[in-house]
Amino acid sequence: MPPAPTPPQAAAATAPAATTAPQAPGAGQSMEMLRLLSGFQQSQALYALAKLGVATALHGGPMTVGELAKTTETDAGALGRLLHILSGIGVVTHHGEDAFALTPLGSTLVADVPGSVRDMAIMWMETHYAPFSELVTTVRTGVPAATAHFGQSFAEWLGSHPEHLPVMASAMADLTYGPKDAALAGYRLPPGEVVADIGGADGSVLVRLLADEPGRRGIVFDREHVVSTAPARLAEQGVADRIEVQAGDFFESVPAADVYLLSTVLHDWDDASCARILGRIAEAAPHGARLVVVETVLSEGDEQHPSKLLDLTMLGMVPGHERRETEFAALFAGAGFTLDRRVPGPVDSPFAILEATLTR
Repeated sequence: MPPAPTPPQAAAATAPAATTAPQAPGAGQSMEMLRLLSGFQQSQALYALAKLGVATALHGGPMTVGELAKTTETDAGALGRLLHILSGIGVVTHHGEDAFALTPLGSTLVADVPGSVRDMAIMWMETHYAPFSELVTTVRTGVPAATAHFGQSFAEWLGSHPEHLPVMASAMADLTYGPKDAALAGYRLPPGEVVADIGGADGSVLVRLLADEPGRRGIVFDREHVVSTAPARLAEQGVADRIEVQAGDFFESVPAADVYLLSTVLHDWDDASCARILGRIAEAAPHGARLVVVETVLSEGDEQHPSKLLDLTMLGMVPGHERRETEFAALFAGAGFTLDRRVPGPVDSPFAILEATLTR
C-alpha cells in the first residue's frame, strides 16, 4: 500500500525552516560604507589642517583663502579645495565668498588651547597611520600591525626614533587635560604619603592629581627615553620640588610607594605582561598599598562606544587590548590586589578609574 498522505499541518511542522535570503544593500548603505572607507582620506585632511597650522591661524577669526595661504605658506588653490571639502564634515564653515571660519569641532585642532587634540592628530598620522596598512596581517596572524610594518615592536621603534617623543608627550598631555581630565575632575587619590606614577611619561596625570595636595610626594617612573620629557613638565607646573623623576623598567622593578598610579598603561600589554607589571608593584609595595588604574573599560554590547575604537588602535599597534571590568579584576587578583570600586567617568569621557588594595 502506498503511504498515507501527510497532513498539511504535520508537513509544516517537520519541514526545514525557510531561510530568508539576505537583502541586497540599498544605495544608502552603499554610500554609508563608502563614507566609512574614505576615513583614511579624511584623517589625512584633518592632519594637514593641524600640521600646517591652518586651524591655529583660523582660531583668531575668519580669514580669506589668500590670507590663510600666505600665513601658512601653502598653495591657495589646494588649500581652498581642502577647506571646502572639510566644510562638509563640520570642521570649518564658509564665511562670505572666499573666506572660512573655524567651527567648535575644528577648534580641537588648534595648538595650545584647552580641549585640543592637535598633537594627537599629528602623532596618529605620523606614527600609527602607516602601520595600519598591515592590519590584514594582524587579523591573519595575531601579530600587531606595527610590528609587521616596522619589523620590531612599536615601543622598540620609538626608542630608536626619539624625534616622535615630544609630540607623543604633548598628545598624552592633551588627553590628560581633555577627555581624561573629565574623568579625573573631582577625583581624590586614596591616602598615602608617596604616589608613584608607573609608566608616567611626562608626569601630566600625576601633576593633575597632586596639584592641590602639597603635603604629598610623587615619583614619575618610566623608561629613560620616555621620562626624559618629565623634568620640563614638572618645572613648568611648579611641582619639581616634590615630584621626582626616576628612569627604569617596570618589568624589572618599581620604586616603593604607598599609592601606585597606572594611567593608560595596562592596555598596552597582554595579560602575561600586565601580570609582570602588577607583580613588580606588589613586590615593592607594603601590605595595604593602593592601586589606582585609569583606563578605558570596554563596553559589552553593540552600542557605539569610544572604547571600541581605542581597542582598534591597540589591535594595530601593540600586544595589549582594552578590557572589561571583570578582566581587570582578574588581573588584579592574580597579583594579590582586590578591586575595591570603579569610578565611572562622565558620559563624554571613555575613561574610568579602578581602585584596588594589596591584600596579600
